[in-house]
Amino acid sequence: MKKIISVLLSAAVAAGMLVSCGEMEDEPMRDMTTAEIVKEMGIGINLGNTFDCHGDWYSGGGTVEDLQTAWGSPVITQEIIQSYVDAGFGVMRLPVSWQSLMDPEGNIDKSLLDNVEKVVRWILDGDMYCILNMHHESWMDTLGTDYEATMAKYEKVWTQIAERFKHYGDKLMFESMNEVGVDSLWNRFGGGTEGKEEAFNRHNSVNQKFVDIVRASGANNAKRHLLIATYWTDIDLACDPLTKMPNDPEGRIAVSVHYYTPSTLCLLDSDADWGKAKTDWGSEEDYATLHEKMDMMTENYVKKGIPVIIGEYGCFGYNKPAEIKQKWTLDVATEAYERDMCPILWDTPGGEQFMRDELRWLHKDFIAELVGIAKK
Repeated sequence: MKKIISVLLSAAVAAGMLVSCGEMEDEPMRDMTTAEIVKEMGIGINLGNTFDCHGDWYSGGGTVEDLQTAWGSPVITQEIIQSYVDAGFGVMRLPVSWQSLMDPEGNIDKSLLDNVEKVVRWILDGDMYCILNMHHESWMDTLGTDYEATMAKYEKVWTQIAERFKHYGDKLMFESMNEVGVDSLWNRFGGGTEGKEEAFNRHNSVNQKFVDIVRASGANNAKRHLLIATYWTDIDLACDPLTKMPNDPEGRIAVSVHYYTPSTLCLLDSDADWGKAKTDWGSEEDYATLHEKMDMMTENYVKKGIPVIIGEYGCFGYNKPAEIKQKWTLDVATEAYERDMCPILWDTPGGEQFMRDELRWLHKDFIAELVGIAKK
């Protein structure tokens, strides 16, 4: 009996190794449009400040555990992921800064791919959708100054990601990049239009390259639903005529924007040289701006058959009451969802929503009301 058990355990380990090496069989892909997929996602949340950490923490000897914990998160466990599932979220966006464990030539450390895949599996096993992206990548800043080398590295990085995850089913979505612009050619805050068209063209070409890489990798990636990040994920720039959606032979693409408006409310704890901290929400002007931005995405994308995912939104800071932040969040999520968009809340470890160390939601009633928007 002991020998039989030993053989079975060895077989299980071997099977797990095959999966981890990317030799798994293709999982089912349903006959659903991207719009149907986005609608089914409901209300989402980010696993923020975890695999997306970057900066001085890493100096050549860091591990994937160091990456996860650099900005205050515990090492992610299945219990942590299950807490998000149990709260009722339908999709988790998984931001990853691949450069943090990648050599100068663009080869991603296997330990990072292995750990990201483990978390992706936990998300999918919890019956949530997962959006896997490329987040803080400082080498993308050279799109305007060293275009060919940047695009070559982009292709190398996404080729590795696509290969590792090509057998997963349609509850895994890839996102082309995060908040990226080409400021060396055109700065959105500088005024004027010189260099603007070329900047947008280069950004558009990244999204086309993304689609081409994923589709060419085969297996389930040939039909995977893809998320296209707009210029700086800014709604005004997403609706600029210079933004062009990539050509996708499968027609399975959605568009991504972020929403932190008004920024003086959502991002400021105190007055800054660019704005005075706002601590209230709910005026006629507030709602007029919210409706205007959401309607812009409806007219430019949803009504044209391109689904919209608000990949990040949130209101932060301890200079305003929790009730104000929660009201803003519920208002934004409601307006987005009622327009057939999927809103994905930005969440951080030990922040204002979920205490990962304790598996505890700070405001359970608020979270229940938030995810309940999709259940009405």
